[in-house]
Amino acid sequence: MWRCKVRLLLSLLCLTFLISTTATQRPPDQPNVLLIILDDFRPVINYGYGDGNAITVNIDRLVQQGFFFQNAFAQQALCAPSRNSMLTGRRPDTVRLYDFYSYWRHTSGNYTTLPQYFKQHGYRTHSVGKVFHPGASSNFTDDFPLSWSEPTFHPLTDEYSNAAVCIDPADGRLKRNLLCPVRLETQPLHTLPDIESTEEAKRFLSTVGRQPYFLAVGYRKPHIPFRIPAKYLGLHPVAKFATLDLDYPPYGLPTVAWSSYLDVRNRDDFRQLNVSFPFGPVPDDFKLRIRQHYYAAVTFVDELIGELLQEVDLSRTIVALTSDHGWALGEHGEWAKYSNYDAAVRIPLVIRAPDMQTPHQQKIDNVVELLDLYSTLVDLAGLPPVPRCDEQRPHKATTCTEGKSLVPLMQRNSTGHGENDGDEWIAYSQYPRPGTYPSLFPNSDEPKLRHIKIMGYSMRTDRFRYTAWIKFNPDYFKRDWSTIYGEELYDHWIDPQENMNLIDRAPLATVKDALRAKLQEKFP
Repeated sequence: MWRCKVRLLLSLLCLTFLISTTATQRPPDQPNVLLIILDDFRPVINYGYGDGNAITVNIDRLVQQGFFFQNAFAQQALCAPSRNSMLTGRRPDTVRLYDFYSYWRHTSGNYTTLPQYFKQHGYRTHSVGKVFHPGASSNFTDDFPLSWSEPTFHPLTDEYSNAAVCIDPADGRLKRNLLCPVRLETQPLHTLPDIESTEEAKRFLSTVGRQPYFLAVGYRKPHIPFRIPAKYLGLHPVAKFATLDLDYPPYGLPTVAWSSYLDVRNRDDFRQLNVSFPFGPVPDDFKLRIRQHYYAAVTFVDELIGELLQEVDLSRTIVALTSDHGWALGEHGEWAKYSNYDAAVRIPLVIRAPDMQTPHQQKIDNVVELLDLYSTLVDLAGLPPVPRCDEQRPHKATTCTEGKSLVPLMQRNSTGHGENDGDEWIAYSQYPRPGTYPSLFPNSDEPKLRHIKIMGYSMRTDRFRYTAWIKFNPDYFKRDWSTIYGEELYDHWIDPQENMNLIDRAPLATVKDALRAKLQEKFP
């Protein structure tokens, strides 16, 4: 009898131990996820992406160990809409955000986010730096507590990002400059936001324990102003940028497509140039210095990413690196995002998955979208697949995505064979305008919802980019294809920089009509 009681007691003790440890023990098939998001980062990467001017030693190593998507595109070239689209897996039209001033759970639907989905499946989720765009578009909480297990970490020095902390080389005064190389000892709190974010991410990794985690780290650079340690300029002498590409508006450009880069124009050092609005050329020497500072900012962040990755157990962690959108470095005479051109919406997308075989071909050329990342990370982690949204009613379901998983493409490249899932590989982007001509008031680069009168819908295939600027009603989110304010057609086989608008070329009329019909079908 007593032996039965002992056995029962031991069984109860074992059961108690199992219950108490279930929440902290890692199932063997649950990998961690590290999502690294840079800001305004075009594919300025040396290895794989082939930018010989880039010094990106640590990102290069990540590319070498994983897959990189050569033709990945964001859904809008503006921070908040792009990030909300990526993190909900839905298009800006579904989220109903084109500016910074609304929260999707209040205005569109109670959509499950990417980190929220991982949290619902037992992950500890943590946000560091700029992941969601801070402010109204993420409910002033970065969507905590729904998306994150604890409040988002924001660097203390964020508040100085647009302050007059740049020592002007001409007079030594503190100004709000575009070009802002600094010494850390002269800066508030003697540090910079991205340095703080790296330290917080490293702290998290050292204390997270055995629970699987989803860690998102959002770096602020190379977003303007280029407030970076001055030493990185020495790695990028101006001379190596001496060859300027074609930097004028494309032939046949409709004025509605033009970005007048107002945020750059508002910087103190740029104002001193007296560049006429909106099409005035930037002096050549200043163009070169903008490029120099952009590349230096990328190298600065690359070094921080290297510090972060040293703390990551790569044997059981999926790592994805991307950006919210690109940034024009003089293409079309523009120095900004705010458009539908490749320079503004093309992004790097690098994914390293520990369980995937070393790929036969690391480069994936298929045209993919940033919102595809949601389903891809879910599938790589082995979580229940997220269903595709109803094409005609994407706002109805709480948990679905308008993107598709990229895992089949990765498997095909990993094994050298595999099935094609039949998906079309087309990327769709959009950008709003208040009118057909660049303006200061309302701001034609960042129009508020109530000012939007035109929406530029754009599609990118492996060969063509077609864009139609159509009438748009912001009160009812209605499109009117009967009124088209401008069209663009670029052939990447002969014009990869999109400098010749071929919309009026008679031999391409059939191509134009087919692309327009496809775009209108996507956005009816």
